[in-house]
Amino acid sequence: MKPGDATRERLLAAASEEFAAYGIAGARVDRIAANAQANKAQLYAFYGSKEALFERVFSTALDGIVNAVPIDGKDLPGYAVRLYNEYLEHPELVRLATWARLERRPAGHLTADADRLDSDKLANIADAQNAGYIDKYFTPFEVLTTVIAISMTWSPASTTFTATSADAPAEHQRRRDVLTRIVHRTFAPANVAGAGRGGSAVR
Repeated sequence: MKPGDATRERLLAAASEEFAAYGIAGARVDRIAANAQANKAQLYAFYGSKEALFERVFSTALDGIVNAVPIDGKDLPGYAVRLYNEYLEHPELVRLATWARLERRPAGHLTADADRLDSDKLANIADAQNAGYIDKYFTPFEVLTTVIAISMTWSPASTTFTATSADAPAEHQRRRDVLTRIVHRTFAPANVAGAGRGGSAVR
């Protein structure tokens, strides 16, 4: 480990909590530094500015989601369920994305490097479409964005109800079942839209 690496990691961890709770405008650099057992001079030396620190925190969080929840175009319902689980485990990721949308990029792609983050996922979806697993009526980007939106139904970005790990296991399972059915029925090719695994009907 290089000198300063431990301090950088502490700063990123403290900044992730701070930005998730208060956004960019509300975050305080002195509080981040104190919680990281560092000082503001070190923070600015490593990251330059509060805005640059947010971008680093957010890009790291997005990379974490991509790596933790790989997509399988042959099992879109499973992908939606894995995203649901990830949001339960790491709700700060959704909060960071919400602040980024509100304070940084109110329109268009949420990140400047969306093409890099999405390219493999879009290719995976396209391959699954060509193999007959996903309705070709939709573009791969439409599939990806809609599945992600559906998976966030009970996330911290919800305007109706936000799930937490404290909810009853039966409630979580019910939501996973709902996600599975909605995503399957939405994107399955017309000739199999009413069938689940093994040919059984999904009602």
